[in-house]
Amino acid sequence: MSVLHTFRQVWQGSRARSDHALDLPDRLTSPPGHGDFLLRPIREGDQAAWNAVRWRNRDWLAPWESGDPRHGPGMTYAQWMQELERARQEGTSAVFLMEFHQSIVGQISLGAIRYGSMRTATAGYWVDQDWIGHGFAPLALTMLADWAFRDRRGPHLHRLEVAILPENERSLRVVRKLGMEPEGLRRSYMYVNGQWRDHLTFAWISDQFDPDLLARL
Repeated sequence: MSVLHTFRQVWQGSRARSDHALDLPDRLTSPPGHGDFLLRPIREGDQAAWNAVRWRNRDWLAPWESGDPRHGPGMTYAQWMQELERARQEGTSAVFLMEFHQSIVGQISLGAIRYGSMRTATAGYWVDQDWIGHGFAPLALTMLADWAFRDRRGPHLHRLEVAILPENERSLRVVRKLGMEPEGLRRSYMYVNGQWRDHLTFAWISDQFDPDLLARL
């Protein structure tokens, strides 16, 4: 297959937006043993609760926050919701809240989704500092991957990757616990906290993803 043909497939996969609109579930429930933990798409009505969690965790999350290197204007919550709906319709990204005891305890996103000859995406997540140590990050990442790889309504990805700052030991423990494959260092990969930063990357491939992993967590 030529390089030109490969790029044409990727372009066509990105172009046919309506064909790739994401059919998001109302919720993804956790397996037995994890209480009422679940993932669900973020909604307009979550604004007050989401803002409260983010504000309470602003110092905790600041070292890992990605941003716009061109320092463009920020978005309001309503504008963000509009952008997320556009991205859902185009099939390029989705944001899920982690919820436990009916409270927001974190967030996980599926972004940079590509179709065509690649069928790949990137996952990112954060957990409320008050709930660190409860295993929510590895549980949420596995639930998201299971949906993205295996669910009949999911995007049927071939590959899912996570990029982590080298000093983010907590996040590194998450991907290592789950057995994600290390793929090395990507230089100046993402603009974080005012700088272009190197990231360590880890990936799952769909046909190597253990369907029993979720039940073992």
